Order: sequence, then C-alpha cells, then structure tokens
Amino acid sequence: QVQLIESGGGLVQAGESLKLACVASGRTLSTMSMGWFRQTPGNDRTFVAGMSSLGGSGASAESVKGRFTMSRDNAKNTVYLQMNSLTPDDTALYYCAAVLGPTTVQSMRVRKLYNVWGQGTQVTVSS
Repeated sequence: QVQLIESGGGLVQAGESLKLACVASGRTLSTMSMGWFRQTPGNDRTFVAGMSSLGGSGASAESVKGRFTMSRDNAKNTVYLQMNSLTPDDTALYYCAAVLGPTTVQSMRVRKLYNVWGQGTQVTVSS
C-alpha cells in the first residue's frame, strides 16, 4: 500500500520561501509519476507541479512558473516543492499525489489520474 506524507508547511511572510517534502512508502518512487496540488476552502484542488516517472523536465502551473521548482530524490523516495517569492495568493493546503504508473507530462495536470494522495500540509503567506 502506497502512502504519502507531506511536511514543510508553515506561516511565512510575502516574499519568503518554503520547501515542502513528500515521502513515499510502499513503492519505489522511480516507478511513480508525482504531482503537487493545492486547495483553498470552497474550491477544487488545482495542479501546481508534476514530474513523470518517464523523466523530463516536468510541468507546472502558469501561476507558479519561475517561482516554484519540483524535484525528486529517488534514493530517499522523496519529492520536493521549493517555493520562492511567496504571495498571499499561494496560501492553501498543499497535497502530494502519485500516479501508480507512467504518464505523459501533459497528463500530469489531470487530477483524476492520481491514485494516491497525502494528507496535505498547510501553507499560509501573510502580506
């Protein structure tokens, strides 16, 4: 059974940085495509960034391009989301998610493709 545990959320001021981590257990990370989503109260989860198990540079939402960087360390079975130049609009509950198989970079944005979700970590950015 695959489990994902996120960490690294917190309260920061606008302009500051945070680095989220997601540790996977139950399956080798290199066999899974991974994504980060975020959700605010009353809204759907939206795609932030993703990396396919097939490799490549990954994909990210337009709203975070140039500020957020996703990376993966297969040896540690961990994916990261480095978030720089945070703004209050980035305030959300951030989820790590996995697709249990290969998927294209374009498909990483499709929420329903993800089979496993973490419990989420809260990021709050004050102005």
